[in-house]
Amino acid sequence: MPDPSTSPVDEFLATTPRLSEPVFVPPLPARREGTLKYIVLFLLTLWSATYVGQMHYVSFSVGFSDRQLLLTAGQLAVRGFWYSVPVLLILGSHEFGHYFACRYYGVDASLPYFLPMPMVLTGTLGAVIRIRQPIPTKRALFDIGIAGPIAGFVVAIPLLLLGMYLSNVVPIPPQFRGTVIEFGEPLLFKAAEWIRFGAIADGYTVNMHPMVFAAWFGMLATALNLFPLGQLDGGHISYAVLGHRSTTVTFATVLCLVTLTVFVSHSWVIWTVLSVAMLIVFGPRHPRVWDEHMPLDRTRLWLAAFAVLMFVLCFTPAPLEIKDIVPGVHV
Repeated sequence: MPDPSTSPVDEFLATTPRLSEPVFVPPLPARREGTLKYIVLFLLTLWSATYVGQMHYVSFSVGFSDRQLLLTAGQLAVRGFWYSVPVLLILGSHEFGHYFACRYYGVDASLPYFLPMPMVLTGTLGAVIRIRQPIPTKRALFDIGIAGPIAGFVVAIPLLLLGMYLSNVVPIPPQFRGTVIEFGEPLLFKAAEWIRFGAIADGYTVNMHPMVFAAWFGMLATALNLFPLGQLDGGHISYAVLGHRSTTVTFATVLCLVTLTVFVSHSWVIWTVLSVAMLIVFGPRHPRVWDEHMPLDRTRLWLAAFAVLMFVLCFTPAPLEIKDIVPGVHV
């Protein structure tokens, strides 16, 4: 006979077995799909990046001189590979870092989608993978999030050093007049520049080899992805380390982006708008994992600190600035 002082809910809880360990739900099997679309997008991105790479090579070869390049279209296209191959290596390493980490944890994910864009300075909008199912644990989330930036960073460093070796320092002619695009120099870029050339005198500038620009774009992509925001790599890392407190970091990051856009460089405006749109569409809170309150191990906390270091080394407050140079005045 049931105890009248006991509610039905209490009876249910008393008779229901309690689990001392979380229930493991096996991941869904990875779906089989064709690779044609990935190959087509990669080839289109290789073409668009090579097309832009030709312009970078012409700019590097001419510098501020009146030199004329006597190259056939085929020869110039081959020179474009100096940019396109390194930039796709960096972007591809980043995305395959995520992809293989997903494979390791049994998380269904697509191969990298390379995104062509021939009419911009980079020749590509980067690359992405699509993760098709929730990531179950903090360790898996952290490892998948950080694998991409580390892989891209490790590939970018030797390419930056080699490209800087192939670069040279040229004088800015006193009579030169025109509009130039000035690229912000991250700390890692400045270090490689100093190792190669030392202090650069006034009136001179580094004439960047196309491979240097590929490494520069790779560093920029790494910094953008490491912003502790939403579904970005940095957002995954922040949530894995801080749990629900990462939402506060997300709002602080958006505030920093708005501040950078208004007071430092208008080149941040597109990224700021995209970040705000991402928060509106997906919400400011990171999707939860079942072990949210379990702390990460010390090794992963050290890797999180390394992610902060990568961000500092690859970040630049003003990525792109348009400057007018007039005779006798150099900036």
